[in-house]
Order: sequence, then C-alpha cells, then structure tokens
Amino acid sequence: MGDQTVRTAAIPSQVADHPRIRTILKHLSLNLLIANVIPAGLFYLCLRLGTVSIALIAAIAWCYGVIAWRIVTKRRMSGLLLLTAIGLTAKTIFAFASGSTYIYFLQPAANDAIIAVLFLLSLATARPIVARLAADFYPMSAEVAARPRIQRLFWHLTLLWAVLCLTKSGVTVWLLESLPPVQFVAIKSVFILAIIVAGIAVTVEAARRVAKTEGLLHRQQLDF
Repeated sequence: MGDQTVRTAAIPSQVADHPRIRTILKHLSLNLLIANVIPAGLFYLCLRLGTVSIALIAAIAWCYGVIAWRIVTKRRMSGLLLLTAIGLTAKTIFAFASGSTYIYFLQPAANDAIIAVLFLLSLATARPIVARLAADFYPMSAEVAARPRIQRLFWHLTLLWAVLCLTKSGVTVWLLESLPPVQFVAIKSVFILAIIVAGIAVTVEAARRVAKTEGLLHRQQLDF
C-alpha cells in the first residue's frame, strides 16, 4: 500500500488530471457533430426536399445561429464551427451570384484554396490555425499549449493541412476541367476521402507521439 502511494505521488498532478481517450473522443465528437455533421445533414435534407439555395441557407443559418448562441452565452468559440461558417458563406455567395453548375462544383476548390492560404498565413503568427483549433480536439490548458513540443506540433500540422487543402483544390479544378459531371463527382469523392483519411492518420499519430512524450495521457494509455 505504501509503495503504491509513493508511485502515485511520483506522478505529477497535472498528468493525473489529463482526460482519458474516451473523454477526448467525446469532446471531439460533439464539436464535429455541431460544426460538420448537422450542417451537412441539413444541407442534404433540404437539397432533397427543395433546391441548392434552400439547402445552403439552412446550413449557414445553423452555423451562424450556433455562433450567436455561443457569443450570447459567453461559451468558448469552436474553431471548426468558424471554418465551416466561412466555407458555407463562400459557397452561398458563389451559388447566388452565378447559378452555374460549374461554379457550384468549383466552390469546394475555392474553399480549400482559401483555407490553405489562411493556414499558411497563420504560420507567421504566434498561434497557427491548428493551435486555435486544438481545443476542439483536446481540452488542454494554456500551460500545455505553450510547451515547445506542442507549439512545434501545431506549426507542422498547420503546414500539413495547408498542403493537403492546396492539393485538394488543385486536383478538384483539374478533374472538373477534364471530366463530365457524373465522373467528376465519383472520382472526386474517392480522392477527397483518401486525402482526408491520410491527413487524419498522420495528424493522430503525430499528436499521439507528442502527447506520449509530454505525458498528456494516463499511464495505462501511453501505448494506445
């Protein structure tokens, strides 16, 4: 009993208080649900029942409604939600300004290019965009976020996702110019999914390694 007490006392209190994997996944899932899943579901449902314009308005109304609610209730703003709102705003502007199918399919490429530029520009600041989004994925304190290894991870992941977004944008434009709409949608969906899965895999593994080095996981989860 005494040895166990000594071993427990040897673990820094800030490490013992770090959330478990289940808590982190629950935190992330809630943010993804609010920022991505619900807007996408609203868009699809309204598109099936109405038009593209109605679908865009419904999705963007949800995003700005949640943003307003967070401001009024003084809750922490979700970076993922802000990115979704920016992307939907760009789509809505393009859709209403043109009414063109080509422009509609071009919108994701424009969104990816805008996001990539924002990510790249943020690398010159003290807080790259991934650092601003980190709280959506891992509920960390300011002290943890300021650690040198964590700062380097934020910088490298911001660069990674900027490159991935630029790649998605370039390939989308090339496919759109080269293929008829039906083939474009099918091939683009597979390609984009592969890019996102690869990006998430690299991100999770890089974050896991840094979290293990920094002692940000429970001892029983260090080899997760």
